[in-house]
Amino acid sequence: MQFVDEASIIVEAGKGGNGCLSFRREKYVPRGGPDGGDGGHGGSVYLIGDDALNTLIDFKFQRFYKAQNGQGGMGRQMSGKAGEDLHVKVPVGTTVIDEDTLEVIADVTEIGQVVLVGEGGRRGLGNIHFKSSTNRAPRRTTTGTDGDRRNLRLEMKVMADVGLLGMPNAGKSTLIRSVSAAKPKVANYPFTTLVPNLGVVKLGMHEHFVMADVPGLIEGASDGAGLGLRFLKHLTRTRLLFHVVDVAPFDESDPVEAAKAIVHELGQFSPALSERPRWLVLNKFDLLPEDEREERAQKIIQALNWEGPVFRISAISSDGTDKLVQAAYRWLTEQRRLEHEDEEALAREEEMRRRMEEESVARTEARLGRRRKRDDEDDEDFDDDDYDVEVEYAP
Repeated sequence: MQFVDEASIIVEAGKGGNGCLSFRREKYVPRGGPDGGDGGHGGSVYLIGDDALNTLIDFKFQRFYKAQNGQGGMGRQMSGKAGEDLHVKVPVGTTVIDEDTLEVIADVTEIGQVVLVGEGGRRGLGNIHFKSSTNRAPRRTTTGTDGDRRNLRLEMKVMADVGLLGMPNAGKSTLIRSVSAAKPKVANYPFTTLVPNLGVVKLGMHEHFVMADVPGLIEGASDGAGLGLRFLKHLTRTRLLFHVVDVAPFDESDPVEAAKAIVHELGQFSPALSERPRWLVLNKFDLLPEDEREERAQKIIQALNWEGPVFRISAISSDGTDKLVQAAYRWLTEQRRLEHEDEEALAREEEMRRRMEEESVARTEARLGRRRKRDDEDDEDFDDDDYDVEVEYAP
């Protein structure tokens, strides 16, 4: 199945039914009076979080979603049937943005979460509502109102606790294969990973967390180079980042320069995301002679002025990976406990997520602004003379 994490759709709620203009005409009932019923309310459009979905590909083929209109009122004071609501399933982790106003309507982060994105039109009133002592035969009714119509942009971000960050071919996919049941493609060339991969790291009966692997970054990613920029947004929902560094790159490049480039691109993409806790994971130690391993590790740590946690692993042989995931699970558990017991810790986490969401909206606004500018420039190039066609008949 193709992985699609962005889509634009149109939703339209149902129109309310019109009120009925009717008078009671029945034998032996003189001057029966007005009996026009009300119309039915229009159906609304809702989005529902569904954990069975992991891509927005369905919205690439169907872009228009409309709820049912309300039925018009009828005589004998009978109201019309209300239009049925439309419930559209979206993956958990989907952000819903109004493309016209760039307002974030909702963030679908829970299974079964229901979000109203288009409210149905109100029903019209029948003439029975307008009778009075001075107007016993009203011919006035009201029409139903139109339902909401909105252009929406859906942006899916995978829900994970730990995100893997690093250059292409640093061993991120091998690491997630080593510690979980996920089986992303692994090969000895860059950009093997083309889409995000999720893996559940299970440590015990009730001890587990979710790890996300995204395509690797390259220098210039914040300006659109490579694949990583498009998928970096999936790391914004993580609590902890593993910065995976290849200590023995096959092209003999400098691991320190590669690590610094990643830090720079991360800060350019999202200052808030760059403030997330980040652990240094030195990978592929099995490719170095034993007497050179610690010297290489210390050289990288000192060159980066690294003061945070450091882990030395070999993902392909699983050396050191148990220690890494155990430490990550303890850290995540402690963070959840702090946020549950300490209001300040919870407020800091909410503020961090708010900043990242604002940055995400700003990036979306800039991207849509560039697209509109490009469309406007294309329209300016168009001239009425473009319709003129000269036909030349050859003998």
